[in-house]
Amino acid sequence: MRTRKLATLLTGAAVAASTTMVLGAAPASAAGPCGSSYSRVGVYAVNDKTNGSRTGTLEVYYSSSSGKNCALTYGYGKYANTKSWKGVIISRGDGSGKDSDAGEFTHYAGPVYVSAPNQCIDVEAIIPAWNSRKLNNVHCG
Repeated sequence: MRTRKLATLLTGAAVAASTTMVLGAAPASAAGPCGSSYSRVGVYAVNDKTNGSRTGTLEVYYSSSSGKNCALTYGYGKYANTKSWKGVIISRGDGSGKDSDAGEFTHYAGPVYVSAPNQCIDVEAIIPAWNSRKLNNVHCG
């Protein structure tokens, strides 16, 4: 009888301990560069006009909860993690609502935002100052 009580007690303690471990705090979800409600919808290479080598990356994000798009320009290769000219421009497909960011940045230009529910957007990345990638009337929705 004494052995049965001890076994029952140990089983109960094991269940309680495992329940505590399972019900621990949930990890926080990581917010992206535009905010936690944004999902990446496009990634585009920016290439050197003279030799075609990649100089940067344009990333586009969308938040269905806010109806806003967001864009950033990152450096690539010798322009990554180095202070260099980086720029990004975003607007609605009709050119309205323009937002931009440009300058000597180490990591990226942006984020820039435009509210464009049920509309297309225009986005442009510039890195360095003489290379750009422009997309017109994209990510319509």
